[in-house]
Amino acid sequence: MERKKPYYAVIFTSTRTSEVEGYAQMADKMEALARTQPGFLDFESAREGLGISISYWDSLEAIAQWKNNAEHLLAQHNGKKMWYSWYKIRICRVEREYEFIKP
Repeated sequence: MERKKPYYAVIFTSTRTSEVEGYAQMADKMEALARTQPGFLDFESAREGLGISISYWDSLEAIAQWKNNAEHLLAQHNGKKMWYSWYKIRICRVEREYEFIKP
């Protein structure tokens, strides 16, 4: 998907605790909610031990609004309390992107 540059990536890298109850449902709910937020562009995620989720936004203001969304704040609280043993968030400005697709 071609995006107007620059745009922003929020990279959420994490390790999980052994607690699984409610996690998948909350993760799905947060992705669906993020997709409805002004300025949201896209989302990618992978997990095999270390989890990496990247959301893409059109502005730093949109990221700040998402961070402070009431439902997202509750998910953040539950994540710290139950689901994550460690996480790091990086916010990056994307100036260029490249893609390869095998024909």
